[in-house]
Amino acid sequence: MARDRFSPDFDPDCGDAPLTSARQDIVIGRWQGLRDLLWVTGDDWTLRGHRIRLLAQACAGSSTVESWLAAEPASADAQVLRAATETARAFHLAITAGRGVPIDRDRIDTAVLACLHAAEACPEDPTPWVSLISVARLYPTGVRRRELARWWDELYGRDPYSAEGHLQVLHYYSARWHGTHGLMYDFARDAAGVAPPGCALPVLVQYARVEEYRYVLDGARGQRSSVRIGQHWDHDGAVNDVRRTWERWVRGRPDGDVAPVEWRDLGYLAHAACLAGTADVAAAVLRMLGRRATRTPWSYTGDPVQQLTKWRRELGLRG
Repeated sequence: MARDRFSPDFDPDCGDAPLTSARQDIVIGRWQGLRDLLWVTGDDWTLRGHRIRLLAQACAGSSTVESWLAAEPASADAQVLRAATETARAFHLAITAGRGVPIDRDRIDTAVLACLHAAEACPEDPTPWVSLISVARLYPTGVRRRELARWWDELYGRDPYSAEGHLQVLHYYSARWHGTHGLMYDFARDAAGVAPPGCALPVLVQYARVEEYRYVLDGARGQRSSVRIGQHWDHDGAVNDVRRTWERWVRGRPDGDVAPVEWRDLGYLAHAACLAGTADVAAAVLRMLGRRATRTPWSYTGDPVQQLTKWRRELGLRG
């Protein structure tokens, strides 16, 4: 029976073996692996954005990207990674400071300037614009609407179906940052409505539901509405959203056909499907994922391992 015990694989690189190898270089201070990885990634913008985002998180606590820039100051890839790294550093400071505590504006400005320099160095790449929209959240009152719209237009013109780019705008528009629940959901549903079949953008609605849940937990400040939280995941609208995302994005794909860039997005759909009570969708997505998993969004509603194990058992999925 031990053979059937489920053990999720929380690989921080989402099964991307070349990325894992490059991240190991960061540990020993080598930048050459980063250069080679981004070179072979080329202009696959979705994969490139995924790799740069995770490399930046690993580089944030080291000087590896600065060493690369010192050795190859003309490298556009190094400039793009530095922009993402400065963005990650700014968010790390914000997390350390605590919710609602502003960080040094100079730190945010440094990240913004790095993003703009990267956009100039690699003008066809949408990644610096994703980083720019992300770091804009950290300004206490956000950025001017016209400025955000300009940055969005730059991103959209390069990659109109960028899931990560749309996600950063969704976060910006959320009530936890500089918008409202209504604005956030409108943006998510508008994006989902124009997405071509097979595009991941419909899952933005599931990200929006998690954002709203986190706001309810954080914003009540000790005055939580247990009724509102209890009905959050399984009301008719939530159930319909899960089924629409499944139909527009995933249905018809073979089990196991999961790219590294999809681990997190499919995890959000699986989480929503489980909590919405849509057993058929939940079972299908969890079957696709197998042992592959990311800790979020499960960590927002409990222990990720316990929840994944529980739902797989209830849905009749073997380890």
